[in-house]
Parts: sequence; C-alpha cells; structure tokens
Amino acid sequence: MQALTLPSRRGWHWLYDGFGIFRRNQLVLSLAVLGYWMLMALISSFPLIGQVAAPLLIPVFTVSLMNACRLLAQGGPLPPHLLFSGFQKNLRALLVLGAVYIVVGVVVLGIVASVDDGVLFRLVVLGQRPGKQVLTSDSVMFGGQLALLLFLPLMMAYWYAPMLVAWHDLSAGKSLFFSFVACLRNWRAFLVYSVATLVVGALIPGVLVGLFSALFAGVGELFSVVLTAVTVFTLVPTLYASFYVSYRDVFVTIDENV
Repeated sequence: MQALTLPSRRGWHWLYDGFGIFRRNQLVLSLAVLGYWMLMALISSFPLIGQVAAPLLIPVFTVSLMNACRLLAQGGPLPPHLLFSGFQKNLRALLVLGAVYIVVGVVVLGIVASVDDGVLFRLVVLGQRPGKQVLTSDSVMFGGQLALLLFLPLMMAYWYAPMLVAWHDLSAGKSLFFSFVACLRNWRAFLVYSVATLVVGALIPGVLVGLFSALFAGVGELFSVVLTAVTVFTLVPTLYASFYVSYRDVFVTIDENV
C-alpha cells in the first residue's frame, strides 16, 4: 500500500470538500456525531471501567462515522444502525488500536508529569481538576505544550489507522505504520488544513462575535451562544467528513468499495 504525497493546497480542499459531504445530509450526520458524543459520555460516566472503555472504543466509533461519511460521499442511504457499524468488521484489531492509544497516552502523560508535577496526568486519567491558579501556572502550561509535542506522532499514527484496519484488513501495527507515513509525507497539506480549521472554527466566529457585540451590546451574549452552537453543529460534522476526504485523497488508488 502506498500513500500519495499531495500539494499543500489540498489541505484547504479537505475542509471544503468535507463541508460538501456534510451538506448532503446535515441532519443525519449531525445526529450521528451527537449520538457518538452521548455514547462516549455515557460510557465514561461508569467509574473506572468507563475511563478505560471509552478510549478503547474510539477507533470503533471512528469507523462508524467514517462509514457514514463514505456513504454520503457515494450518495447512498444511511441505515439506522450505522453508528454501530464499526463493530461489524475487524473488531479485535480496532480494540488493539484503542489499547495502544491508552498505553501510549499514559506513558506520555507520565513523562509530562516530571514537568508539571502530575497535574495533567491526574486531570486526564483520574479526573481530578485542579484550581484555576494551578492550571495557569508556568509548569502546567509548559507541560501542556510538551504533551502536544509528544502526542503529535501518536495522532499521526492514528489518523488513518481505523479505516485501514476496518476497510482493508490491515493489522493494528501495519495500519499505524501506514497512517504515520501518510501523514509525514503530507505534512504541508496537514499544516494548511490545520490553519484553515483554525480560521474557520475560531478566528472568523471570534471576529463576528466581537463586531456584533460592539454594534448590538444588548444581545451580544445571545448572539455568541447562537453562533457557537451553529459553529459546533456545522464545523464538527464537517471535520469528521474532512477526515474521510483526506483519506480518499491520500489513498486515492485504493478502491472505496472494498
């Protein structure tokens, strides 16, 4: 399997084409994402077991959402059980992906604990939220930056891994390898994609809220709430669709119907 190397401008098209997929059935895709969030929240609510089960199942539900995006892109109908379609094929390898994510994540947070005195570890793993003063301390801020840097290779390895496991029968190890190589080859496109997402998801809404608040001070807060809701329920499904678009571009020689 070979990943293509795309020009940097494709990063913007991932987001644009993802919005095109979202527009084909806004309600269904939004409900699928909302259902995923609610399931994750429900699973996470169980003490101890939920904190392990939720990240363990992320690759499985990722496949479910990617199945939805692929069907929308192909113009097909979305069956009612689609949110659970990730359980239907190569479940064991997908669970292995989740287990690897948990182990590596804990190791990364353990490394960061030497910098921030374990604040992020207790927050993420144990759910112990420190005070605001602690969160804004220099050590925690540096620890957060270090965590992002250390998590970056993990994110690259996981970007395409669930689809490669579920759709192309790769093992967990091979899928992580090919995903990492694909992201590394296309780092320019991913950089543009990240900037485009930041502009569309944060910069433009922030400017609009600021302008509206300055012009209409009495309803500025209400406008902010409405715009935030619209942004979330538009941008987040679009982002999931853009994940699929990036896969389709990078592995363009792979038959989508497998």
